[in-house]
Amino acid sequence: MTTAVLSSHHLTYQYPQGVALSFPDIHIPTHQHTLLLGDSGQGKTTLLHLLSGLSRPTTGKVNLSGQDLYALRGSALDSFRSKHLGFIFQEAHLLPNLTVLENIKLAQSLARNPLDEEAIRELLRYLQVEDKASSKPRQLSRGQKQRVAIARAVINKPALLLADEPTASLDDKNTALVLQLLFEVADNYGSTLLIATHDKRIKDHFTHSYQL
Repeated sequence: MTTAVLSSHHLTYQYPQGVALSFPDIHIPTHQHTLLLGDSGQGKTTLLHLLSGLSRPTTGKVNLSGQDLYALRGSALDSFRSKHLGFIFQEAHLLPNLTVLENIKLAQSLARNPLDEEAIRELLRYLQVEDKASSKPRQLSRGQKQRVAIARAVINKPALLLADEPTASLDDKNTALVLQLLFEVADNYGSTLLIATHDKRIKDHFTHSYQL
């Protein structure tokens, strides 16, 4: 079987006094960009949290880059996740009191990687926001915040790049532009892209998909 950057087996999640969710097994080979499609309320975000170790399942296993994710805990899990996983949320979630440069340096620090300001500036240049390196998030447009969030997610060249509803509030033109950018960044930084969305407009951009 092809080497998988991500695989999951028999994942279930039981909310306290709430719904029980079960998820399909996932096998994503390295560099096979993949779509996770499902309507709102089907558990896409819950599944992303399980696949990234942000939540622990009721049952099941997740393997990321050859590592049993749930065998790690605490700072070891945080460090592994920061090195091997990039997360792009629907909102940028940049730290408001830090500059763009400082936000991305923090991502390097969390992964216990050496601080490399030149690599950050090169990435910001590639994403056409280098002139915002000293700006605070409140000084950025929404599109600029999104590009900075992408920079933060890929600065450590993660094996897996997760994007949660990255096109949900965009018109058709900007949806196409964001998808193109995500594919380009993933390819240039050696990452495999997994997008979770209810946005059926982007289904035709993927040859591999899972339906919730």
